[in-house]
Parts: sequence; C-alpha cells; structure tokens
Amino acid sequence: MPYLKSDRIVLREYRMEDLPHMREWVNNFEITNNLHDLFIYPQTTHDTESFLKDMIEGNLSVKGFIIATPDELEYIGQIDLHKIDWKNRSAGLGIVIGKADYLGKGYGKDAIELLKEFVFNTLNLNRLELEVYEYNVRAYKCYLKCGFIEEGRSRQGLFRQGKYWDVIQMSILREEYENGINR
Repeated sequence: MPYLKSDRIVLREYRMEDLPHMREWVNNFEITNNLHDLFIYPQTTHDTESFLKDMIEGNLSVKGFIIATPDELEYIGQIDLHKIDWKNRSAGLGIVIGKADYLGKGYGKDAIELLKEFVFNTLNLNRLELEVYEYNVRAYKCYLKCGFIEEGRSRQGLFRQGKYWDVIQMSILREEYENGINR
C-alpha cells in the first residue's frame, strides 16, 4: 500500500532503523506516563526489538504506521490500530509522538486525521475508539479537535503517581467523520 501523506507528515511502514528512535522514548517518563501500564516497567532493548520485528513481520494483531517527516521519512512517532473487530467494524487507536521536539506542534492531530481517512474510507470501519487519561489534557484536547466524542469514564480507573485518575473513553463514528469533512 502506498504511504498515507499530508503536507507535514507521512504514515509509513515500520522499519528496523526505527529501533534507536523507539528506544529514545520507551523509558522516558514524560512520554510513557501517558501510555498503557505496559510502560510502568523499564523496557529492555530486547522488548523493543521484539515488538518492532513482530510489527514488521505482521505477527501481531496490532496494525500500524510510523509517523514520519515527508522529506527524509524520519521517525516522529507511531500510530496503531488495535482490537480490530471486522464483524462490528470497529478498532482502537493508539498514538505516541516519540520525539520531544515534535510534541505540541500538531503532528499527532495530522496523523490522526490521516488515519481516520484510512479507517473510514479504506478499511470501511464504522467506529474508531480510544482511551485517554484524565491528566493528559493536551491529548484530550487534540482528540476533541479531531472529532472524537467523550462517551464515558472509568472513574478512578487508573492509579498513577499516588493518585487515582479517570480513564476517559472517546470515539468517532463514520457518520460523524463524514459530517465533519463536509462542513
């Protein structure tokens, strides 16, 4: 499949040369604090390399892309689909901007917009969902800008840094995506 492109980014395949870039963030608390509990333990080089090899070889149920610069195709982050449910036409979204220089500059929003187009117009899914932690305000605002709607909360569903936090469930449906691009 051809790359998914915008003016500022490209969504491309995973490559072995992405390993050092992934290693830069997998043990960076500022980034992993906003991610799944998988990252509460240090990630070894073997862990990261195994994940990367499995993504390249298609051995995981997760399907995804590297978020890259349009010119050199250099690594910025990752955006993946998980829990793909072909019967019910839905999938979960996971995203990380792994390069600190790219945080807060709209690259995540650009990647989500490209992925939404792919999910609804190529994969023919009807629903894209995600979870975000209550304290991750920057991500929450980004998801709202991308058309996601808060569906509910798992009240105090996450324990981090000595405190309980809500886990917010959000989604966007095909019809909401279509209405948003027709405004």
